[in-house]
Amino acid sequence: MTPQLPFTKGNGAGNDFLVLHDPDDRAALTPAAISHLCDRRTGIGADGILRAVLCDRSPEALRYAGRATWFMDYRNADGSLGEMCGNGIRVLARHLTHHRHIPPGRLTLATRAGLRTVDIADTAPAGEVSVHMGRPRFAPDEEALTVSVGRRSWPALYVDAGNPHAVAFVDDLDHAGSLVSPPAVTPSPPQGVTVEFVRVLAPGHLALRVHERGVGETPACGTGACAAVAAAHRTGVRPPDGMYRVDAPGGTLHIRVAPDGTHTLTGPAVLTVDGFLTASPLYATAVAARSGAEG
Repeated sequence: MTPQLPFTKGNGAGNDFLVLHDPDDRAALTPAAISHLCDRRTGIGADGILRAVLCDRSPEALRYAGRATWFMDYRNADGSLGEMCGNGIRVLARHLTHHRHIPPGRLTLATRAGLRTVDIADTAPAGEVSVHMGRPRFAPDEEALTVSVGRRSWPALYVDAGNPHAVAFVDDLDHAGSLVSPPAVTPSPPQGVTVEFVRVLAPGHLALRVHERGVGETPACGTGACAAVAAAHRTGVRPPDGMYRVDAPGGTLHIRVAPDGTHTLTGPAVLTVDGFLTASPLYATAVAARSGAEG
């Protein structure tokens, strides 16, 4: 039998992902292989890879079996592990419901940042999906960071939205520059950090650009939007109803901050193409079967 691995391409507000459907945890993806798959010229092209694995088949997610059926194994475009991805988890939910691996409604999915609840209304390959992101956390010592691009520098807040972020408020998003290279962050978090440049347009309306850890500038970032809202909320930029609109280059995300500080992220999750990785140079360099698995 010709070896093959199903994939789906999808995006949330332009932030695009390659979803590999691997329920039995058979695909062993190296960082180099992931970079190859995500390359927009020699691979398929994506900001990251989402691997859909059954919790009871994954040693990493086995502790969640019984509370969640599916685990999101998220990797950044450079092959590094990602703890959480707010746009990615909505795309993964769309993939699982559209392909009838799980019914629509309220789903619980496992991630490296813990369990997340997703609300998805139907199986259509487009439309908005909500994910309950929990309560972002700030550095316990309230140590401020500094973000620098060229000769410009801004104070920034460290926000853990399931993964690490540095949020800087700016007067002009163009001051972030090209974002081809990562902005300098001091002191530098040892695990790396995603950087948000945020402009406040109104108490409930933010605009941002993002340099995502392990990826580069992305059209949108779900956890980054939550981090931006958490930082704005903490500094007193608060709409009376707790509803925020966050505009990114790829589209708009909406975030509701509940009275207890938890965030719900809502935005589009669109599937664009299905296919198979099959026996080919791309497959050979990207997917190595685990010991005992079918070729």
